Amino acid sequence: MPYRRPLPAYLAKRYHGWKATTYNENKSWYKRLAEDGQHPRAMVISCCDSRVHVTSIFGADQGEFFIHRNVANLVPPYNPDGEYHGTSAAIEYAVNTLKVSHLIVLGHSNCGGVAGCYHMCSGNAPELEDKSSFVGRWMDILRPGFDRLPNGTDAERLQALEKESVLVSLENLMSFPFVKAAVEDERLSLHGLWNDIGEGSLEEFDLENGYHTI
Repeated sequence: MPYRRPLPAYLAKRYHGWKATTYNENKSWYKRLAEDGQHPRAMVISCCDSRVHVTSIFGADQGEFFIHRNVANLVPPYNPDGEYHGTSAAIEYAVNTLKVSHLIVLGHSNCGGVAGCYHMCSGNAPELEDKSSFVGRWMDILRPGFDRLPNGTDAERLQALEKESVLVSLENLMSFPFVKAAVEDERLSLHGLWNDIGEGSLEEFDLENGYHTI
């Protein structure tokens, strides 16, 4: 692999610092995690955005969350067509194998993927309409959310679309037969959250009140 290059020095330095401190101070815990396997109680589907730090938000330890990240924290509809489906595979593994009790979809403010969808659906991002655009085709999942947007300023509609990304994902989760069965049997609960990065606030969605601050 002639294109391979050494790990950046700053990352190697950070690793050695972690190994000498955090790991050595908790060596028995890490060995237990390795030997006993993972037993997370919750799966979190969040955005790839580097500003969304799921474990920090919830103060979670290693082994506590099964985390899947993708652009705009989207769940596609159930579609067993034999093609590649990373998000669907993660959901299947979490529900059927790990048997998580909670499945959380976590959206956030100032999401670049959601903004791309907004501009594409508004006719202002023709590059995303191209069939060769991976981002554009992925953001097609959110088109039903765009169609439900209320009137308002662009800023208001963008934030509303960020919250719609969570709702569309929750709706699509219920199209998976094994998710639907687990929810109906009360073995699994679904949760929709939206994080305001700048304010550090967290909003939860429920059918009666819509989004409200936790």
